[in-house]
Amino acid sequence: MNKAFVLVNTNLGSEAEVELELKKVGGIVGVHEVYGVYDLVIEVEAESQQKLKEIIFSRIRTLKNVRSTLTLTTVAT
Repeated sequence: MNKAFVLVNTNLGSEAEVELELKKVGGIVGVHEVYGVYDLVIEVEAESQQKLKEIIFSRIRTLKNVRSTLTLTTVAT
């Protein structure tokens, strides 16, 4: 299983809306609101690196009110 953590910056005040949309996306196993530089931390799992990339690029980064992301791909679990 391939896993990544995606750190997300949202437009001001849209964290809850983005969180609701993310919870509808297959492959996302956790969405956490955080304080600090980023607004959300998303835990993503997929059966391949290609599927992981597809979820991040096509389903997370394209959401309305997502300003930027930083992806941390795990090397071992």
